[in-house]
Amino acid sequence: MSSLPYGAPHSICLLRLSSIGDVCHAVATVQAIQRRYPGVPVTWILGKAEASLLQGLPDVEIIVYDKTKGWQGILDVRQQLKRRKFDVLLHMQVAFRASILSAFISANKKYGFDRARAGEGQWLFSNRRIGKQTHAHVLEGFQAFGAAIGVPPPPHPLWQIPVSDSDSQYAQTVIPDGQPALIITPAASKAERNWTVAGYAAIADHAARQSLKVILCGGPSAMEKALGEQISQACQVAEPDNQIGKSSLKQLLALLGRARVVLAPDTGPAHMAVTQGTPVIGLYCHSNPRRTGPYLWPDYVINHYDRLCEQQHGKPWQKLPWGTRVKGDGLMAEITIDEVKAMFNRVLVEQSQRS
Repeated sequence: MSSLPYGAPHSICLLRLSSIGDVCHAVATVQAIQRRYPGVPVTWILGKAEASLLQGLPDVEIIVYDKTKGWQGILDVRQQLKRRKFDVLLHMQVAFRASILSAFISANKKYGFDRARAGEGQWLFSNRRIGKQTHAHVLEGFQAFGAAIGVPPPPHPLWQIPVSDSDSQYAQTVIPDGQPALIITPAASKAERNWTVAGYAAIADHAARQSLKVILCGGPSAMEKALGEQISQACQVAEPDNQIGKSSLKQLLALLGRARVVLAPDTGPAHMAVTQGTPVIGLYCHSNPRRTGPYLWPDYVINHYDRLCEQQHGKPWQKLPWGTRVKGDGLMAEITIDEVKAMFNRVLVEQSQRS
C-alpha cells in the first residue's frame, strides 16, 4: 500500500446490482481501478444472477443482493456491512432500490452520477458527483467513476473474468478446437426487441452453408426456449445446437469466447461476448447503439434506431434526451435478412484478415 499514488482510496465499495450487460461494462472500470491502485480492497454489491457470472473476480469481495427477498434482501446486505466503513462508495446504479441500499453503506465519499443523470433521487444519496458527459456509452459512464478517483480511462478497456476448467471443457465440447461457430443469442429482455424467427433461421442457414456450426444460446425462460425451438424448426440447412437454458452464465461466457462471431439484439450475452473479444453483430431498433451497443464492435451494428427514433419522436436522436427509446411491436422486422447476411460476410472477411 505504501507505493500507492498520493490520494489513493484506502478501500472501495462498488454498488452496481444489474444487469448482466451493465456489470460487464463495470468490470472494465473495476479492473482499471485495480491496476491503478493495486492492493486496495474492493467490495462489490451485486445481484444474485450477476454474482454467479462474476464469482471469482480477482481480488474483489462480492456481496450478493437478492432482490426477490424484497426488504429482507436489503437488510441482509446491511447486516453483512455492519460496522464496516469504506473510504469510497461508487454508486453506479440509478435505481431507487440501489439508493436505499447505499443509505446503509458507510463511506466517507459517496460518488453518484452528475445531476442530469442522477435519476430516481440518486443525487440525494451521494455527496460527490462524477463529471458530466454528453452522449456517453454506458461503459464510458462507468469509466467516469474511475476518473473521479484518479483513474483515467485506459485507451482500450480490458476484462479478466475467470472461468473454471470444467466450464472451459463444456465450451470445448460444444465448439471443438478448429471448428468455426456462429452463436445466436436471439432473445432480449423484452420480446419486442427480438429479431424475427425467419431472420435468425436465414442467418443460421447462411452460416451453415459456409461450414460454421450454429449454436443457439440463452437463458431458461419459457420465452427463450420457445424462440429457440421456433428458430430450429425454421432452419432449412442448419441444424442448430440448441443450448438455450442448458448452460450456466460461466459456461455461456466460455462458449462465447470460442465463437467466431455472435449475432444478438440488445441483450446481456452480447456484452459478455465483448469481454471475450468475440465480434458481435448487434441488432438495434429500440435503443441507441451508441449508448448500449457492443462496445468494441460499433461498426458491426445493424442500426435502424436512428431512422425509427426520428420517425416516432419527430426529431433526430441528437435533439432528444440521451437514452430515448423507440417503442412498439414489430419494429425489429425493419432489419432485413440481406443486410445481416452482408454484415456477417464482412465480419468473417475482416476477422480472417486480422488473424
